[in-house]
Amino acid sequence: MNTVGRNIKYFKYVLRHKWYVFLEACKLGIPWRGLVHDFSKFSSAEWKPRVQGFSGKCLKRADGTFDLSKANDALIRSWFVHYRKNPHHWQWWITFLDTGSMVTLPISDEYRREMLADWLAVSRLPDRLDVIPWYLQNKDKIILHPETREWIETKLGIFE
Repeated sequence: MNTVGRNIKYFKYVLRHKWYVFLEACKLGIPWRGLVHDFSKFSSAEWKPRVQGFSGKCLKRADGTFDLSKANDALIRSWFVHYRKNPHHWQWWITFLDTGSMVTLPISDEYRREMLADWLAVSRLPDRLDVIPWYLQNKDKIILHPETREWIETKLGIFE
């Protein structure tokens, strides 16, 4: 596929994702967050590396998620920039102190709702797991403040 075709394909993917997030965000009472969700994906820091990086199937896992261990530095950097610009990602709420210890902060209500809307939207895609099996499969890798985890699991109906 040529460059224009890859850009159009990625543009359609982003718009479809934003639409699904908007629908889920409305259900969660945060329509504005759904509307502005992931605008940073249109920035030059994120757009070009993602178009180039996602054009091949080599980064996709069987569950539809991306394996960034196989990504080039530009794509990894674009992912890092995306996490830092978008507080609906749990990675935004983690910091490391000069002592080397990690601190996880509780995610504010509007952003945890947007995070859940994002997860629900992604689970609508045909090659992705439903949100609950995906969460259970990945929860040990998702670093959340206990308060945030309890909220998420309550919303998902997961009680352990």
